[in-house]
Amino acid sequence: MGSVAFDRIMSYQGNINELILKDKDKYNTLSLLMLIDRIEEKQGGTGANIAFNLAMLGETSHLYTAVGYDFTGNYQKKLLDMHINLDGVNIREKELTACGHVIADSKGNLINCFCPAAMNNSCNEAVLSVIKAGDYGIVSPAFAEDMAKFPKIFKERNVPYIYDPGQQIPAVSKEDHLASIDGAEILIGNDYEIALISEITGLSKEELLEKCKYIVTTLGDKGASISQKGKADILVAAPKIAQLADPTGAGDSMRAGLLKGLTAGFDLETSLKLGSICSAFCIEKYGTQEHSYTLETFRSRYEENYGSCPL
Repeated sequence: MGSVAFDRIMSYQGNINELILKDKDKYNTLSLLMLIDRIEEKQGGTGANIAFNLAMLGETSHLYTAVGYDFTGNYQKKLLDMHINLDGVNIREKELTACGHVIADSKGNLINCFCPAAMNNSCNEAVLSVIKAGDYGIVSPAFAEDMAKFPKIFKERNVPYIYDPGQQIPAVSKEDHLASIDGAEILIGNDYEIALISEITGLSKEELLEKCKYIVTTLGDKGASISQKGKADILVAAPKIAQLADPTGAGDSMRAGLLKGLTAGFDLETSLKLGSICSAFCIEKYGTQEHSYTLETFRSRYEENYGSCPL
């Protein structure tokens, strides 16, 4: 479960960090001026991005979220044509689909302004009965009430799941975070997000690992790390890329490859390597669903970076 959205992606050729004054606390307001050299509207959203990549990896996924009337048409048709099950999508006929305005700089930094719009509604709950043991779940940023509901459903039905609150971390209560992390197979986020979850819950990383089996921390161009109680962290290096066109959606692509590996029964390190290859394809294109690969091209790229591909 996770959002479907339209992304308006803007490119800034500089470094956003360099626009922030070191002594900014002396001033009453923060004012940043960025000359944007490109803007485009793309189809995106965390849930849809994950499902999009899973489809290219040969997996069938069920998407749960709420969208507006502007989703019906090209976007809906594309996902259906990729055999993504949309029965769990609640279409709100008088509302707009969620929209993100993203500024991405040349260093991989992002400023993301997100309007939930129709996503402030629950998914189509009439089809929740299809969730069953043998499935694998992911709870990605979407309607906060659904984000609290799905971990309970997964645990009741013995479905392992990844908890991935992302940009919705501040919208979810401390109690719901704790309940969702408790029993999760994996808690995933970038280093800032994991630190924010630790701050909100009041739990250290070691204490969080008392509640979930693994913590996966994404580290941008440094790769990602796997933490497990009582063991040394495992670092998975980032794969080589031809160019950094747009980092938006890289994390969603990684989660798709991770899910592919876990559903195939691979260990977490191997699964994370699959996810890293997915993210490499994504960031080389402008937009979160503009890249493509076949299993053959995917295997070739995996072998170039990590050795024999298990797929």
